[in-house]
Amino acid sequence: MKKKSVDMVHADKDKSEAGPASCSREIRWDRLDNTAHLFPVIAGESMSNVYRISVTLTETVQPQKLQEALDIVLPKFDGFNLRLRQGVFWYYFEENGKPAPRVREENTFPCRFIYQNRNNSYMFRVTYYKYRINLEVFHVLTDGMGGINFLKELTYQYLRLVHPELKGDRGDALNSDTSLNREDSFLKNYRKSSARGYQTKKAYLIRGERLNPGEFGIMHGYMRISELKEVCRRYGVSINEYLVSVFTWSVYKECLNKMPGKKPIRVAVPVNLRPYFDSITTKNFFVMVSAEFCPSKDDYTFEEVLAAVQTSLEKQINKENLEKLFSYNVSNEKPLIARAVPLVLKNIAMRVIYTQSALANTATVTNVGKVTVDEAYKPYVEMIHSCLAMSKGQHIKGNICSYGDTLVFTFSYDLADVSVQRCFFRKAAEDGIRVEIESNGVNYE
Repeated sequence: MKKKSVDMVHADKDKSEAGPASCSREIRWDRLDNTAHLFPVIAGESMSNVYRISVTLTETVQPQKLQEALDIVLPKFDGFNLRLRQGVFWYYFEENGKPAPRVREENTFPCRFIYQNRNNSYMFRVTYYKYRINLEVFHVLTDGMGGINFLKELTYQYLRLVHPELKGDRGDALNSDTSLNREDSFLKNYRKSSARGYQTKKAYLIRGERLNPGEFGIMHGYMRISELKEVCRRYGVSINEYLVSVFTWSVYKECLNKMPGKKPIRVAVPVNLRPYFDSITTKNFFVMVSAEFCPSKDDYTFEEVLAAVQTSLEKQINKENLEKLFSYNVSNEKPLIARAVPLVLKNIAMRVIYTQSALANTATVTNVGKVTVDEAYKPYVEMIHSCLAMSKGQHIKGNICSYGDTLVFTFSYDLADVSVQRCFFRKAAEDGIRVEIESNGVNYE
């Protein structure tokens, strides 16, 4: 494997519930989607619920042009031009209207908590470092698809400012395929449900020496999609099933030493619901399923782990089951008595429920899919990356993103030991996939 190190340190409610302010012009407000209700309750310094999507350009970023691009693009996106307010019964969004947050050079670790009062009340930040533009988003606003939607338009606008010849006849207009849809697709597709779909039994948790307070490890592994497809064809699995299985195998091998365990290794896998329910919403629209492997005996082979992961994912990732999962969640906020409970009591209940579900998973591996850019901008875009912040009980996470003919698997972590990461990439290399590794070097300082 080829290895290199780069510096990434530089690297149903009404208006009375929402309580809109009275002013000469009615301020636009919006409900949070079902998933978003949780994030303001649990977010803080140690669990920011912030994710990052970044684009690496072929030329150095010009900060003034990037700020100008953000100033132009932000007013066009109602879903980002928001601040979070706290009502008596629910959190809600309110139109922000302040100047865009300041674009800054990256000088800290990724996915830090966003203090809205230090950020013009916005729930996202834009930073840059050398060739890279970073968009970091508080998950209450949108999921990865919504983030990619915004970052692509920000990048296009920036490139048009730097290269005016790219404007053509369209000027500063958004792409025709860029969604501004703010439908709550959870409510639209909700069906009455009484079955709990999420795991609550505790899973095996990875423990160990932590990095220094505030430090955050990032490790990218670049792979050719053609080589990945060949390996997956050999095993008879999808790319997602293969990568989640390699992750599970690495935890089993490095943390359990291929010995039996009392608790299952369970990897949470977010599923984008838009393709299943014909949605183009820019609000959150995903559910979590879990790939489960129960090590009840010694010395499982990789093929056995792969079979267990594939079977558990295939049983869960179908429209009927996915509908049950989010319908159960929506059903909990439907009853009038639940809606009338004060927010302070709702928050207590949500923290308890979140802790149960969080400790039911060893880690999270999410796949934001294949990111494409318009033909005119391809010469200026080298790569797309994404990463996740840590959450309760989960000190290592994986993120899959592909662009062009390259897939990058990104580990984010706050543990000093990187044996799971090494095992992951070694297994891919053993299977015939060439891997190039890039890290922020936090483990080598």
